[in-house]
Amino acid sequence: MITTDFAPGTPCWLDLGAPDVAAAADFYGAVLGWEYEPMEGGEGDEEMEGGMFRKDGKTVAGLGKLTEEGARSAWMIYYTVADADATTEAVERAGGTVRVAPRDLGEWGRMAQYSDPLGGQFAVWQPGKDTGVELVDKAGSLNWTELYTSDAAAAKEFYGSVFGWQFSDMPLPGGGADGTYTLITPAGLPEDRMQGGLMELSKDDLALAGGRPYWHPVFAVDDCDAAVAAATGNGGTVQMGPEDAEGVGRLAVCLDRANADFVVLKPAAQA
Repeated sequence: MITTDFAPGTPCWLDLGAPDVAAAADFYGAVLGWEYEPMEGGEGDEEMEGGMFRKDGKTVAGLGKLTEEGARSAWMIYYTVADADATTEAVERAGGTVRVAPRDLGEWGRMAQYSDPLGGQFAVWQPGKDTGVELVDKAGSLNWTELYTSDAAAAKEFYGSVFGWQFSDMPLPGGGADGTYTLITPAGLPEDRMQGGLMELSKDDLALAGGRPYWHPVFAVDDCDAAVAAATGNGGTVQMGPEDAEGVGRLAVCLDRANADFVVLKPAAQA
């Protein structure tokens, strides 16, 4: 369960870097029912183009122009930290790389972006006035985070060192003897606060990111098949599904028009 109390090490924000902001806004509006609100002065400004996605009037994500040369369009997930500078030191000690050094975003907070030792990109947010998204764990909002990596043991060592995350392994539904999925729970919180998972894949299966690990968001939806139909009907594609996962729900791995990956999930009914 992801909540908006944003304990340390929990996901608190996500944004999409898109080559065509207007196209991305249209796509996610169709698939997830989001409304797009451009930043003041951002519309028509190539350098500042971007804004906020809202669902039922609440902020659920950010959207910005992809400007990094050679970068792929992708979602960036941010995790709450008490001290972005201390986290940066922890990332470097654990073998990670600083992509964007800690910097203040006015009075709103302080952010930094990193790569893990194998190249998986993620970010942190030290809250000021702004703590993060306003809606989670509801239809049309973030309800899980997921890392695909070529080395699950190395990922657990790195992220455990940086965030203090707790890990527990479970067999993948229908995954056979080698199908293992690792569940992630924030430091010191009970298992009902699980916020994500990681899964080991071959580098060939990580072709979307050139063989490097990558994080992606899982969005709750009321109807997985309808969301997939909206995605494919608006220029997106499907990598997997829709399919049922016992105890999890009905899900599909999708790509938007610019090949940014995300998952849509109709959660299983709770007993």
